[in-house]
Amino acid sequence: MSNNRAATTQQSFPMKGGDGPHSYVNNSHLQREATDACRTMIEEAIAQKLDVKCFSSNPFRLADLGCSVGPNTFISMQHIVEAVERKYLEQGLKSQIPEFQVFFNDHVANDFNTLFASLPTERRYFACGVPGSFHGRLFPESSIHFMFSSHAIHWLSKVPEELLDKNSPAWNRGRIHYTSAPDEVSHAYAAQFDHDMEIFLSARAKELVVGGIIVLTMAALPNGIPASRIPSGVMFDLLGASLMDMTKAGLINEAQVDSFNLPVYAPSQEQMTDLVKRNGCFTIERMELVYRASKLVAPITGKECGMHLRAGMEGMIAKHFGSGIIDELFDTFSKKSVEFSHQLESSTREGAQLFAALRRK
Repeated sequence: MSNNRAATTQQSFPMKGGDGPHSYVNNSHLQREATDACRTMIEEAIAQKLDVKCFSSNPFRLADLGCSVGPNTFISMQHIVEAVERKYLEQGLKSQIPEFQVFFNDHVANDFNTLFASLPTERRYFACGVPGSFHGRLFPESSIHFMFSSHAIHWLSKVPEELLDKNSPAWNRGRIHYTSAPDEVSHAYAAQFDHDMEIFLSARAKELVVGGIIVLTMAALPNGIPASRIPSGVMFDLLGASLMDMTKAGLINEAQVDSFNLPVYAPSQEQMTDLVKRNGCFTIERMELVYRASKLVAPITGKECGMHLRAGMEGMIAKHFGSGIIDELFDTFSKKSVEFSHQLESSTREGAQLFAALRRK
């Protein structure tokens, strides 16, 4: 798919910018905890699988795909740079440690101003911004040595078209996601994810140098656990129920809810493995589920869930329903999260994220 064609079909879902109380900057600690849970695995992938002796170019180039506005991206990039430096030292290549260049990528609507205004002053890399969707090419061929994407590729390039067709078996009336929905809905989501990942992997295969590594972390569906019982599934069901409550109160109409679906998908480990093998450009160096419950200091509260969702989805919701419903919606969500707190707590024990380290053949 060409970049021009991709631009006409993709949807943009940036996190809430700025540094206000509802911004992603101030409400992304759950994502940071998820990445921290995989930090040792990232360092091991670099130490054991990254062959720096085969890289003759300088600088060493890294990319964070779906960087948002965080501080999270800066923390991750610094850890990766330090791990690569250690690899050079362990190989006896101290004199050959390269300079580092980091490319921060996200949608063109991402708040790059806030991102670059908060760049660490003591960073050990040169920073660049790369606006554009990772569902397509972003970099020149064979130009990147290490890629990273944390909790970004679960965003689909668009809502599956079948969900918007009233005559389709996948018409998702009264719901906003595939959790708790008929099989036709979940199959449509899975097919869209398969399509997006083929484009994603093919693009990354062109951009990575031979021997380069891409590390992915994402929400995942453990074996035997329905989507409605993982954290995102519980939260999305409560958000959908909150919207339906607002239709009963006459604040929005039901047709608006019927035509709104979250373009987010959590794959299984088996599905991701099949997609990588089908693509054929990467070896799977490591792929496993990481259960976050053992890493959490305290249970996730309903208020945290609400702030987390609002930071990630306020723009999308406001675009569809209007900005006037946002406060009321998340107030309703907070009340529901208290009512169903046992489900949220249970989901954190069953939910997992998928860690994947892939090496370019």
